[in-house]
Amino acid sequence: MSRLPHPAAQHPLLDRILASDGSLPFALLRRHGGTEVEVLTGDVVDADLLRDIPLDGAPVLAVVPFRQARERGFTVHDDGAPLRCLLVHESERVPLSDALAALPPRPVAAEPLGFDIPDDEYAGIVRRVIDDEIGQGAGANFVVMRRFEGRTSAAPVPTLASWFRALLLHEVGSYWTFAVHAPAPGTEALSMAGATPERHLTLHDGVARMNPISGTYRHPASGPTRDGVLGFLSDTKENEELFMVVDEEMKMMSALCPDGGRIVGPYLKQMARLSHTEYLLEGRTTVDPREALRLTMFAPTVTGSPMENACTVITRHEVRPRGYYSGFLALFEPDGARAPAELASSGPTRYSLDAPILIRTAYLHDGGRVSVPAGATLVRHSVPEHEVAETRAKAAGVLTSLGLVPRGAGADAVVDLNAQAGVAEALSARNRQLAEFWVRPQDTATTTAPSATTPGPTELSPLAGRSVLVVDHEDQFTAMLAHQLNHLGMNARVVRWDAVTDVLADDLVVLGPGPGDPRDHANPRIAAITRRIQERVTAGRPLLAVCLSHQVLAGLAGFPVRPLTSPRQGLRIDADVFGTTAAVGYYNTFGARLTTIVAAAADNPVARLALEPSADADGVLTALRGPGVASVQGHLESVLSADGLTVLDALTRHLLGTPAEPSWARTP
Repeated sequence: MSRLPHPAAQHPLLDRILASDGSLPFALLRRHGGTEVEVLTGDVVDADLLRDIPLDGAPVLAVVPFRQARERGFTVHDDGAPLRCLLVHESERVPLSDALAALPPRPVAAEPLGFDIPDDEYAGIVRRVIDDEIGQGAGANFVVMRRFEGRTSAAPVPTLASWFRALLLHEVGSYWTFAVHAPAPGTEALSMAGATPERHLTLHDGVARMNPISGTYRHPASGPTRDGVLGFLSDTKENEELFMVVDEEMKMMSALCPDGGRIVGPYLKQMARLSHTEYLLEGRTTVDPREALRLTMFAPTVTGSPMENACTVITRHEVRPRGYYSGFLALFEPDGARAPAELASSGPTRYSLDAPILIRTAYLHDGGRVSVPAGATLVRHSVPEHEVAETRAKAAGVLTSLGLVPRGAGADAVVDLNAQAGVAEALSARNRQLAEFWVRPQDTATTTAPSATTPGPTELSPLAGRSVLVVDHEDQFTAMLAHQLNHLGMNARVVRWDAVTDVLADDLVVLGPGPGDPRDHANPRIAAITRRIQERVTAGRPLLAVCLSHQVLAGLAGFPVRPLTSPRQGLRIDADVFGTTAAVGYYNTFGARLTTIVAAAADNPVARLALEPSADADGVLTALRGPGVASVQGHLESVLSADGLTVLDALTRHLLGTPAEPSWARTP
């Protein structure tokens, strides 16, 4: 017997919202495959900073714009988009079938206008980013946005309600499907509906989870196929794209979670018009959820890496502000528990957090303008025409649901890609490239003995308790480096390059990686690296230089530094490190060359060290070492560096004068 809808009286809040004139704030949410729609209403307030979001015991839904990246000191177009909060005073849960019966049966009429940036112009932007940014060492990958635009004369409430129903029916695989309407006096109402595939961050019972999604299989018009998805899973560009964003989000997890994080997956997320690959990252933290959001602004899947420079690159190539695209919704919910025991029983309520990324979302602006932003991840292998097609595919799920573009014949084809022969094996094969260190749970307090593959601290370790200053040059790989150094028994802390006051006090200084041209000594970061190398070397104090800092050190030692023929951004290489092969992840556009050493100035303390070089078959330096000095081109901390921790252990033992260096030879 078919189930009859509930009487309308059983869902009074939903009915009140659907009958409202647009003055009533509301949110309709269906979370990660749930069988109910959550209906929320309350008061709207705006906050200046994330820390100002009012958590006073009631649930809060915050809508966070991209401009909030300024809280981290990043460069962004500041369009004044408010950090808008819905303070929830009333809520109800409506069975999905009842909600579908109550919502408008078809999307309101809307006129499509097309993309604000034409295909050929967007392709030109892609080429410039590849050549002028990735090709000049600005970073590994960047996301550039454009918008599909339209217009409608319909009122906000029926528009959003009809969009929400259409997305519930036609989009699959969403993390959240939602509609939010948040009017505020004197400003434009914030009105949106979307079906986002990606969790940014959740916090519950002290466990933080992030969900990097990258790599896109665009379903053909006739529908997805086994051969198509297997080709996607074996594509080098798509594979490297995912590992780059995993590395970037593991930087965030290392900063957020004292014991680091671990990688779970990968998985294939299938949606109506395309599919993605994804991992799940998890770790434990006690950080306030608002601060956790600040530390993780914004997802590399919608910005790029390294994060700070990605925001600068976005500002250079996107002429219009992003608004809420690539920001996030953030639902703060009281979890029924109080803060830790030392607080009084009347202390603050502890909150859980569920924050999806604002992508695959349609916005309704004042005057009936409609916009659907979409972006493509640009890497060294990107083909401009393919990236144009990717933005179309990413917008298509929302656009077809809303009736702004026609539905293709295969748009509703039902093919379970995860059930196809070979898919599970192809996904599992990706983990052969990952470092075991980041796949298993991490605990810096563990005191396990080092082994040939996974060294760790011991009570008698000569590294135990050594103080380490890790200098960050605008690339948070330093958070992962510090976590590994702590795992080896040392006491490492990270300080930004322009906040360092003393580089001589610590037992070891690690000068970290960063974007840019290592030959540009007019750049304040490069000048600071040069100065600090000379200070440590002159004082005879142990020094380790990584990637950009390695290149600066090599230049001081007299080795010529030049751009590589092809950038090594997100590559895992079996590198020769002083005669032994080690699997290490690389993120570099420049390289020091093993050629005749250029004469150095007589007052250059590095040139007098006669550093021992190690190089690959192309003559690019992989490492340098000498008394109290070492450097590596690769990122030993990367998730791609299967042998990274063991190499780091060996180099720090060398630098700190311990009697033996363990081998980092790979086990066959």
